[in-house]
Amino acid sequence: MAARIAACSCGALRATVEAEPIRVSICHCLACQRRTGSSYGVQARFPADAVRVEGEYREYVRYSDEDGEERTFCFCPECGATVFYTSPFLAGFIAIPVGAFADPGFPPPTVSVWEARRHPWQPLPETITDHVD
Repeated sequence: MAARIAACSCGALRATVEAEPIRVSICHCLACQRRTGSSYGVQARFPADAVRVEGEYREYVRYSDEDGEERTFCFCPECGATVFYTSPFLAGFIAIPVGAFADPGFPPPTVSVWEARRHPWQPLPETITDHVD
């Protein structure tokens, strides 16, 4: 498998991944909507030992909408783009926003979460097989 490289907008922060994603999901929570500036976020989870981070980053800790799960978002201090995030409930994994890969051939999402917050006009891809609220 060829390495995949996720990067911020200015290229100063990169995450090189040497594994296939464990899970690719769409999240409709309000925090992801605010973080992305879109109606949802799309992220891929990878084993932490398969991800190599290069460059300086800052961290922002936020808690999920209703259950209070902690997430630490790591972003470039120059351009502000989030390149990866971690969470105690995802111990051993790193999540990377799919857009950071800038790869239209990236595997599609199969999981949709926080659907109660989904915009009703937002269709789901046919690849979604798991729905979690």
